Amino acid sequence: MNKIKNLFPGYLTSIANSYSQIFFSNSKFFAIILIVVSFFDWVAGLSGLLAVTTTNTVAYIFGLNRSNIKAGYYGFNSLLVALSLGVYFQINIEFLIILFFTSILTLFITIALEGVIGKYGIPYLSIPFLIVCWMISLATRQYSHLEVSERGIYMMNEMYKVGGIRLLNIYEWFDQLNLPASIIMYFRSLGAIFFQYSVLAGMLIAVGLVFYSRIAFLLSLLGFFSAFIFYRIIGANLSELSNHYIGFNFILTAIAIGGYFIVSSRYSFLWVILMSPLIVITITSANAILAIWQLPIYSLPFNLVVLLFLYVLKFRERFHHKPELVYLQQNTPEKNLYFQSNNKTRFKNAFYIPFSLPFIGEWRVTQGYNGEYTHKGDWQHALDFEVYDEKGMAFKAQGSNLEDFYCFNKPILSPSGGWVEEIEDDIEDNKVGETNSAKNWGNTIIIRHADGLYSKLCHLKKNSFKVVKGDYVKKGDVLAYCGNSGHSPKPHIHFQLQATPYIGSKTIEYPIGNYLLNTKGRFELKQFEKPNKDDTITAFERNRVLANAFNFIPGKKLCFKVEVNGHPHQDAEWEIEKDIYNQLFISCSKTNSKIYFYTDDVQMYFTRFSGNQKSVLFQFYLSAYKIMFGFYQNMEVKDVFPIHIIRKPWLIFIQDFVASFYIFLKSEYTIRYVSKTDDFNLSQIELAGNYQLKVFGKLFNHSEFKISINNEGLQQILIENTSLNKTVTLTKI
Repeated sequence: MNKIKNLFPGYLTSIANSYSQIFFSNSKFFAIILIVVSFFDWVAGLSGLLAVTTTNTVAYIFGLNRSNIKAGYYGFNSLLVALSLGVYFQINIEFLIILFFTSILTLFITIALEGVIGKYGIPYLSIPFLIVCWMISLATRQYSHLEVSERGIYMMNEMYKVGGIRLLNIYEWFDQLNLPASIIMYFRSLGAIFFQYSVLAGMLIAVGLVFYSRIAFLLSLLGFFSAFIFYRIIGANLSELSNHYIGFNFILTAIAIGGYFIVSSRYSFLWVILMSPLIVITITSANAILAIWQLPIYSLPFNLVVLLFLYVLKFRERFHHKPELVYLQQNTPEKNLYFQSNNKTRFKNAFYIPFSLPFIGEWRVTQGYNGEYTHKGDWQHALDFEVYDEKGMAFKAQGSNLEDFYCFNKPILSPSGGWVEEIEDDIEDNKVGETNSAKNWGNTIIIRHADGLYSKLCHLKKNSFKVVKGDYVKKGDVLAYCGNSGHSPKPHIHFQLQATPYIGSKTIEYPIGNYLLNTKGRFELKQFEKPNKDDTITAFERNRVLANAFNFIPGKKLCFKVEVNGHPHQDAEWEIEKDIYNQLFISCSKTNSKIYFYTDDVQMYFTRFSGNQKSVLFQFYLSAYKIMFGFYQNMEVKDVFPIHIIRKPWLIFIQDFVASFYIFLKSEYTIRYVSKTDDFNLSQIELAGNYQLKVFGKLFNHSEFKISINNEGLQQILIENTSLNKTVTLTKI
């Protein structure tokens, strides 16, 4: 039994997903509805189930990608082919033989298209279904033992055989509903996706669609009715929509480009409307061409328009967010929208190199961008720094000697890794109050961090350099010492970033990665921001105890004793793992949950959660969402959660319907660095914070947490949900 499970992992899931994947879904509930609908014609339903079973079994035996099999990517085309055959032919032994080999053929063509089209980052959609259906349609005209079905003619008899008079009455009642013709056509078009042309089938699929995705449901309406209106405007033949109900092309296209492959927004909704005329043209022209060979067009317009649209977007040079491609598929339009929107907020500066301040300790910005002295015009994006004492003085004694200035002879550090591109170090330091205009920049070092990105530090002390031209330096390496050379009447350092490697190059606007703003003893974390004049700032320093506590390396285990409201709960045992894409995650095998995370030299933050939101691991995700590896009393770190992790289903349900245009929910995270004690070899750090849900900017719900850390790592996490009167305590075992 274990050998079978190992050979066919997630087999039942692969069957269910083969049905729901037709609507780009992995919802089990939706899959059940679609399976039921497929059996409205019992031969079609049975054919579909046999085809999916055959295809997925062969895929497993061939050793194909298990994740793709489980997701239903290889099964849904075979399902569509089988449904079309099941509706058209009578069931007999010859039919079953054809069905078996057709399923394998569909799989082969699917894999071939995955390799050919997939390398362009474009999905193969239902092209395998089209190719195989046309092949079988042409081939079976020569097979005399296959009998054409008459079930479509005697549908009532078939319904009676399946469910008796009660099912027949239900079926007839829905088909005789007094609804507008356009709505009847919409429901029949939905049912036609599964080769069922009844109103009841369409209504059931619509219910499943609402359950799976509110955005997808809205898009299905928009796609169909924008086409319906276009037919009316141009005077086209509406029978094209009612004939075989090929209006499903508009529905599937709308879902695909409105929220699945494209992030749902007002732009994606607009493109759904604009694509409808293209589908109309494709339907009319394809009908004329394929009629010559007596072949149905099925989903050809959907495939052609979606693939062309996605391919064209690959060539954009600007306006990449109008509309925006989904870069990490979350399997529902809502999750795609919320996940990508959250990432744009959290990681909007991800393309910047995280430059650090080029010094140790606390300095003051004495001249900022577009400064009043020298930072003008092409050289406006630069910063000058000095050291001041608590009395607001930059020097001791009379300040008449260079050594009187606190910043003089302080070490200057590399702001990031790179290669030393240029050095000038033989310029004499000025006396206080004097300048050297002939050598304006003074002793200078230029470091190349990337193509077209250089940092420059000026006014350094003569002969103080610790590196030479051509050296590679790491972030934090000592480069030289602060001096008073060049156009500098008093000791300070000048820092700028530039696009070219020359002394005197123009500056470019670029933020500082991580630093602390000290406002009257209150530290505020700044990330990828630009300091202002008179800001007192501190270079972010790594705390060893914090960094060690959140040093999550593959193979490491986290074990906690868990209590809920003071009562023992099942212990938590998590393991740090790495997937095939080199992404790190914390996994809980008991709840099948995962937290993906990222760590660098200054921070650890969670990128996404998957699994059971009732698990203790989810509570850990909420409380340790973002941790900075530096301790500064009362420092606050803020972040935002993706909306789809909010555990308020009815609120999310309402939000989903308007999310493409307006988001009224916001979930925020705050952690405060409370205390740090050092007792001989023992360090104890206490963090506290909260996560809260806001509706239209008003506080709706919040939870508080405390995290205790020492030299041995995470010791205890206490989480209090005030709205649920629930307290969860995790204590290290």
